[in-house]
Amino acid sequence: MKRRLAVLAVVAAALWMLPYALDSYAIHVVDVTLIFALLAIGLGLAMGIAGQVNLAQVAFFGVGAYTVAILTTHNGFGFWTAALLALVATAVTGLFVGTPALRVQSHYLGIVTLGLALAFTNWVTNAAVAGGAEGINAIPVPQFPGVDLSSEYLFYYLELIVFAIALAFGLFVVRTPLGRRMRAMRDDPLAAGAVGVEVPMLRMTAFALASVYGGTAGVLYAGLVRYVAPESFSIANMFLLLAMVIIGGRQSLLGCVAGAVTLSLLRELLSDYPTYAQVVYGSIVVLVVVFAPTGLAGLPSRFRRRRAGPRQELRPFTPFDLVSTEDSRPLLELSDISKQFRGLRALDEVSLTVRAGEIRGIVGPNGSGKTTLFNVITGLYKPTAGSVSFAGAQVTGAAPYRLARAGMARTFQNLRLFGALTVRENVLVALDRTRTRSIWRYPLWPLGVWRQDRALRAAGDELLGRFGLADFADARPGALPYGIQRRVEIARAMAQQPRLLLLDEPAAGLNGEEVRQLSEIVRSIRDSGVTVVLIEHNMGLVMSLCERVTVLASGRIIADGTPAEVAIAPAVVEAYLGDSMADTVEQVVIEEVGR
Repeated sequence: MKRRLAVLAVVAAALWMLPYALDSYAIHVVDVTLIFALLAIGLGLAMGIAGQVNLAQVAFFGVGAYTVAILTTHNGFGFWTAALLALVATAVTGLFVGTPALRVQSHYLGIVTLGLALAFTNWVTNAAVAGGAEGINAIPVPQFPGVDLSSEYLFYYLELIVFAIALAFGLFVVRTPLGRRMRAMRDDPLAAGAVGVEVPMLRMTAFALASVYGGTAGVLYAGLVRYVAPESFSIANMFLLLAMVIIGGRQSLLGCVAGAVTLSLLRELLSDYPTYAQVVYGSIVVLVVVFAPTGLAGLPSRFRRRRAGPRQELRPFTPFDLVSTEDSRPLLELSDISKQFRGLRALDEVSLTVRAGEIRGIVGPNGSGKTTLFNVITGLYKPTAGSVSFAGAQVTGAAPYRLARAGMARTFQNLRLFGALTVRENVLVALDRTRTRSIWRYPLWPLGVWRQDRALRAAGDELLGRFGLADFADARPGALPYGIQRRVEIARAMAQQPRLLLLDEPAAGLNGEEVRQLSEIVRSIRDSGVTVVLIEHNMGLVMSLCERVTVLASGRIIADGTPAEVAIAPAVVEAYLGDSMADTVEQVVIEEVGR
């Protein structure tokens, strides 16, 4: 920490003294570079941190600049009043531009946002209020007591202060709950919704943040140059900004700043060779994408020697406290659920009741509709017919994040951990119950956000310790053995403090000892008051663990009852188990009863 503070102090002192070493042209280049660095931070938040393809950042830049220009030259507003209104205008524009993110993603979103940026450029080129192709000049100098901001040397200090605040705020967002939710959404929006992340609101928030950064840059640009014209907000500048973010490293705000500085200086060096400049920019972007996907920000970690840390070990699981409850009312009720995928009927009038406090097994051959059933229950699929009731409330077709917040948690057949987040951060995302609408606390009450984050971290470390994962808290899930990843996913699900836990083939890929530990964990989870529904192909585990078992075949329920009843049901023997398997299951049941 002391080393970081020392480095920060040296950098701050160097930036403060920088104008004394520059001539008037060089300081103008630095001023413009800081403006592009602000734009890059905003684009990095939306694209790199939140994973939303945003090609309209230059339009936000233009909205901020043109709003200031129009209000000051046409309507007589003071510069700072116009600046505040410009930020409001860009935030509203950001929410408008972000609306397509609720419906489309990936390159489709890029096409939509690019189209909106082109529409803005076309409007300012042809609108009389915007000055047409000639733009707007004679924007008044920002007034500040005792400071002549008509001097680009003094304007530099205004930009530097704004830039420092904007960068600090961006880093604060990334390293606290809002940033973790954004990164989780970027890595896997489906899994993020399943742990309670309000994905639609978060997408809009990402565009709103990007727009505010773009608007701030536009305000500073109008105050610096005091002239705005369409060519400053062209698509060519949008792709230059995109190149800055890619070269610097889009998942690092410091990398975005480094990319903006690097490419701004390179652009200045190549200003006399505009044709070659475009080729150079494109070549650098291609080289970075191919050989350094994480950009300049990722280079230090690639060349840093890895030191052997302390030996990591999976610790024993600490059982949850026993919660005695006599509530046996239905917690989950499915009524005539059907799900049709064009010509395939994956579920056919499935009715099921799961009572509070039980462990229910769902078994069946591959393709019988087990995972589809889970996806309908948790809101990933909307049923073609039928209804789902949870805790007495109709939840048919509810969004996954709403169900997660209501007390429903799940794991996935194929692991869906957030690969770019650490094990601790995976758990913290699920622990965090903050609503996205509370984003107002970030600018107005950051101390409260910081305190909440500390409390979350303490709770997360306690949960990791309970599941024996403390040694792996700072590791990336993909670097861990498969069995440990399975345990991390269960720990993440329990971080939601659910009433109902849905486990989709949790024993898949586990060895005998790991299956025994899994059985112990699931029993303890049930004893803590959580109802468990389990999909599993390991019949020994299902028959020894579950009080009731439901068997699916071809999307229909063919048996439902105790393990002993299901094991000898003729339809089950014929459709799934076979005579030899039935004998094995009966033996497992006899052994369990004997215990």
